[in-house]
Amino acid sequence: MTRLRHHRVALFGLLTLTITACSSSPPALYTISPVQGQAQTGAPHVIIVQTIGLARYLDRSQIVKSSEASRLDVLNNDWWGEPLGAMLTRVLAEELTQRLPQSTVINEAGAVTASPDAVIEIDVRRLDEDAGGNLILLAQANINFKSRKSSVLRNFRIVVPPSGTGTPGQVAAISAAVGQLADGLAMMLTAGR
Repeated sequence: MTRLRHHRVALFGLLTLTITACSSSPPALYTISPVQGQAQTGAPHVIIVQTIGLARYLDRSQIVKSSEASRLDVLNNDWWGEPLGAMLTRVLAEELTQRLPQSTVINEAGAVTASPDAVIEIDVRRLDEDAGGNLILLAQANINFKSRKSSVLRNFRIVVPPSGTGTPGQVAAISAAVGQLADGLAMMLTAGR
């Protein structure tokens, strides 16, 4: 009888450990918030934002805290609520729509299609914190103007000081940096037309 009882206790203990291991807390999900900017006129009428390209180290569910000193610091239980490239494209299209009220801005990945007057291509090379806690956004943008058959290429380096602590502070800084990128793109669109 004691032997059977020991087996039951061991089995119960193993079952308890298995349930505990499987019931870890779900990840916290975050999204980038659109930031309002100054409205501008003179941009092309129909603008398409192509799906944004990401450095491979950013292309993951987990939020990357930092890539300083050749070390990748990933927040294992803090995740993006949607794929980062798709979210950046969606947010930038929304921000450009607000900044360019006389234009129609279309997300290439969306269901709506139209013949564009300008196409925006963006490659994000860095979007994480440096050793001092500043958010760094490094990106390259190219705008193809169909009417002139020309393009404008620009590199962006945007630095946003920490606006809070932890992941919420980093996500707020990312939102601010993406808003500054939208400001720069709006100026490119109005100046290059």
